[in-house]
Amino acid sequence: MLWSLTKVILFVVLVAALALGAGLLSETGETMRLTVAGWEFTIGPVQAAVLALMIVIAVWLLLKALGLVGASFRFLNGDETAISRYFDRNRERKGYRALSEGLMALASGEPRLALSRAQNAERLLGKPELTTLLVAQAAEAAGDRKRATEAYKTLLRDDATRFVGVRGLLQQKLADGDREVALKLAEKAFELRPGHAETQDILLKLQSDSGDWSGARTTLGAKLRAGTLPKDVYRRRDAVLALQQARTVMDDTASIEAREAAIEANRLSPDLIPAAAMAGRGYLAKGDKKNATRVLKKAWEVLPHPDLAAVFAEIEPEESPQDRLKRFRTLTNARPDSDETRMLLAELLLATEDFPGARRALDDIATRAPTQRSLAILAAIARGEGAEDSIVRDLVARAIAAPRGPQWVCDKCQAIHDGWQPICENCGSFDTLSWRTPPATSSSPALAELLPLMEARHGPRPEPLVAEDEPLPPDEITRRAN
Repeated sequence: MLWSLTKVILFVVLVAALALGAGLLSETGETMRLTVAGWEFTIGPVQAAVLALMIVIAVWLLLKALGLVGASFRFLNGDETAISRYFDRNRERKGYRALSEGLMALASGEPRLALSRAQNAERLLGKPELTTLLVAQAAEAAGDRKRATEAYKTLLRDDATRFVGVRGLLQQKLADGDREVALKLAEKAFELRPGHAETQDILLKLQSDSGDWSGARTTLGAKLRAGTLPKDVYRRRDAVLALQQARTVMDDTASIEAREAAIEANRLSPDLIPAAAMAGRGYLAKGDKKNATRVLKKAWEVLPHPDLAAVFAEIEPEESPQDRLKRFRTLTNARPDSDETRMLLAELLLATEDFPGARRALDDIATRAPTQRSLAILAAIARGEGAEDSIVRDLVARAIAAPRGPQWVCDKCQAIHDGWQPICENCGSFDTLSWRTPPATSSSPALAELLPLMEARHGPRPEPLVAEDEPLPPDEITRRAN
């Protein structure tokens, strides 16, 4: 308000000053005579001032006209001028409008419109780092895979957009099922952005699927350094990868260094049952029975498991049933209340023909949580105690129809696996298999597989416990169990 009033006052003062000056000039009575081409002009002071002002304005207009002519010539010649900048600003404004409309169309689920606007923006702006990605995504959403691939390849040419181009091509190869090329692209993307969480996950999955356990452990370490993986989860998964790395070298010709990989896996995660079992065998291969016993006992304290008992039996494969029962107290005394411990102890007592002791060890497992294994053990006990043949047949029939019991089950999709593995074959999840009772199924394995401890011993496979026409004596049952 004050500034507006000030401007009005200044304008009035200026007009008054000009009027006063004009009045003073006119009162002087002086004149100016100009002779041009034989013509003589007489003008007063006021007319002279106006003429001078018109001459200044004319000169200024002439200079502007000459500048316009020069700018037009330079514009036609391709040089940057005010005219070219005007058209550039107009083109840029249209380009950004097309880019904005393309983004909105893509977000609204209109890929065809988005692709059209993206191509207009690409033509108007000339900035591939902005428009080419939109073209690629819109083409992909519209189903134009060829156009999308070309756009992603265009992004590879610029350092600033190379990672985006590699990532786009990687997603395409994953969708096509070309995992070999996808692995190479994932490695390149990881090289460009080692801390990118999605790239780390994809690369880890592809490396695990291809059996590149060493590379997978490197990627897992990068996830830990990037802060995308808790340290305890890292140690567990690194142990899983170390275990798989050990599995690839655990054969008769494997070196001592290779066998140490299994021991390293157990050190990283002592509660990983397969790692403990393999570490135990690794120590046995070196003749170190003491450390093998220590590893298996520690793992048994965490989770009693038949695989651990099988490896523990391999420590002294030629021992008598009585000696085995005594040595196995190391395990059975560690977790005496576990169902797995009770069934293991019952099997060991069966081998010594202590059928009442086996029944006491089995306790109420066969009635409280009947499984094929517990009912098979109960049938063997009944046969050893001289029970009637019909009772033994009934127990065997119940064993065939009963659930198998704890197995390796995926926590994500509930798929059952014959043995532990790092990746679920059904859903592809990593480190999701746990030892637990799965949902009831109609499948029933051979009863010969129900005594894993006895099968782990060297020698011929045990004969299945089936009902026969004539009852078998207890010593024959014990012989078959062994």
